[in-house]
Amino acid sequence: MVKSNFDTYGTKAAREKLVERLIQINLLKTPHVIKAFLKIPRHAFLPEAFKELSYSDQALPIGFGQTISQPSTVAVMTELLDIQANHRVLEIGSGSGYQTALLAELAGKVFTIESQPELSRSAQKRLEDLGYYTVRFMIGDGSAGWSDCAPFDRIIVTAGSPSVPKPLAAQLSESGKMVLPLGNHQTQQITSVIKCAQEYRLVSEGSCKFVDLVGQYGWPVSCQRVSNRS
Repeated sequence: MVKSNFDTYGTKAAREKLVERLIQINLLKTPHVIKAFLKIPRHAFLPEAFKELSYSDQALPIGFGQTISQPSTVAVMTELLDIQANHRVLEIGSGSGYQTALLAELAGKVFTIESQPELSRSAQKRLEDLGYYTVRFMIGDGSAGWSDCAPFDRIIVTAGSPSVPKPLAAQLSESGKMVLPLGNHQTQQITSVIKCAQEYRLVSEGSCKFVDLVGQYGWPVSCQRVSNRS
């Protein structure tokens, strides 16, 4: 479990103020999601130079040319997932591990894939330092998913794809759901992919702008840009 002490930049009051704002603009709605946002110390996932901005609603650098997503975006995607306590969840793009920690608070089991080894290792250490030992990490091509551990009740992708990656769709359980950004290089739509009877229903949930999902079933490596990951 997350330790209860907070440093100068990560006060409980600052986190509560951010969560209250996200509730007021109707991005945080569900009690157990709100509870997770109140619990996870976002400052613990940021470099020292940016800790003072931990509870502002903006994306911030986390090193290796990557960023942590703004809390409002994380809130939207997390709410759309509708995670239950018995769910197995796959995350594509571990990033700093912030979204991973939220998933670990909500789900029964979390699996997360990151293409950059340095980010994956630092995220795993960060989560273990906070008391999360059951999350499984993999370094590799997230667009191909994690077939050895499938099926998954929920999948979240934190990078934009031109289409729904076929391996990820195939790894959804019956009545499973995936949330990902779909579109071109400039802009995407946050999209819910709902599986039912081996068919998939896509629902657009609002515009966004994410880095390309680079991999065999996403964009070519030559398209890779700075990532907005959690």
